[in-house]
Amino acid sequence: MPTTRSLDRVEFARCFDSNKISAFAPFHWLALGFKDMARAPLLSLVYGLVFTLIPVAIMWFVLNSGSPHVILPAAVAFALIGPSFSAGLYDVAWELEKGHQPTLGHSLKSMFRNPAGEWGFAVLLLVLMIVWMRLAALIYALYPNSPNPSLEELSAFLTLGSIVGGVLLVAVFAISAFTPQIMLERRVDVMTAVVSSLHAVRTNVPAMVVWCATISVLVLLGFLTGAAGFIIIMPLLSYASWHGYIAIIKTKKPRHYE
Repeated sequence: MPTTRSLDRVEFARCFDSNKISAFAPFHWLALGFKDMARAPLLSLVYGLVFTLIPVAIMWFVLNSGSPHVILPAAVAFALIGPSFSAGLYDVAWELEKGHQPTLGHSLKSMFRNPAGEWGFAVLLLVLMIVWMRLAALIYALYPNSPNPSLEELSAFLTLGSIVGGVLLVAVFAISAFTPQIMLERRVDVMTAVVSSLHAVRTNVPAMVVWCATISVLVLLGFLTGAAGFIIIMPLLSYASWHGYIAIIKTKKPRHYE
């Protein structure tokens, strides 16, 4: 009989195997996401409106701060917050895939399906956000003192801020690409979900580059529309992310959906 210690090694921080997919598979996920939106328009609208409040609050903060140096931290903050609020939409896509009729009550309950894992993931994102805010404060030291700095004067600030923010965004993307979906369906610990997400991203770098670029373009489009575009963009990205998870993360037994 295995000891408790050996069981802990088996159960904690496992790594699920990943399928190798085409670099352009994310476009297929988006197509499936559009179908999910058409099949659950009311729920998609409700969640889209809720998600829109997040970038609206960030844009309000940026506009009222009176200082452009908060734009980079605000953009990263949005990337950090978004993944932790998607569980309800993942549940909608999951219910549709199983041939069930999704409901708001069922999707809300899904946010508490794996409370330990979800809280652990939220804490992890919070720590990353705090790290980024501290780094942003240090980078701000490079911001020119002149009231109307030129692009040349801003170059050091913008270059270092972009590099640090880019590195952190890539790390957050790799960590959160499939972590919430894994915890929702399989109810595993947060480290198992994070390690499996990192492995899946590393296994499918071309597809993940395309997916990351797609997310960036759509998020930028959302901000350019004054955040109104997020009413559609956030449900679409959440549904597509769920289909990406189904396509990449392997199961020992096939899923027998209706």
